[in-house]
Amino acid sequence: MPKIAEIEDTPNPNAVKFMLKEPLTWGISHSYDNAEEAKSDPLASALFNIEHVTNVFYVDSCLTVTQDGGAHWPQLARLIAVPLREAPAADASSEALVAAAAVVIAGLSPEDQARFDVINTMLDEKIRPYLRKDGGDLHVVGFSGNFLSVHLQGACGSCPSLITTTLISITNLLRTIEPDIEVLSV
Repeated sequence: MPKIAEIEDTPNPNAVKFMLKEPLTWGISHSYDNAEEAKSDPLASALFNIEHVTNVFYVDSCLTVTQDGGAHWPQLARLIAVPLREAPAADASSEALVAAAAVVIAGLSPEDQARFDVINTMLDEKIRPYLRKDGGDLHVVGFSGNFLSVHLQGACGSCPSLITTTLISITNLLRTIEPDIEVLSV
């Protein structure tokens, strides 16, 4: 039964981040853009049953909910708190999933896998912590040649500054190790 420690605004005006006293997961992010995607996740399904909710993202002790702009956050936050309090906290068995979870892109040559490992390490160290601070995350979808396909999650996925700031910043940072890389949001 996670309890809300605090509620924080994000750079996305339609998303709010709930910081919890207990973790929901151990390092594995859950991101849903609609109720159909969330149907196997009881917490996310319950949140999508709340009018105006358009995106649900959570990892560790952070839950980010995005709305369509038609609700007032104080009222919506009270509705979100109900299924959140009913959700189970992460347990020790979840830690085994973290150890098994790794970003794997099928079919990479050994050289491209080595390049990707360096890129992913930089994402882990320099990008993901800042995205998580803002209520989001980044999931790598593909890597081919000089193209890295990513899916921005949570508040970052629908943020108005996605193209103008976030992707350009990620691309510029990765170009310090891969000068010709292009980052595409999918």
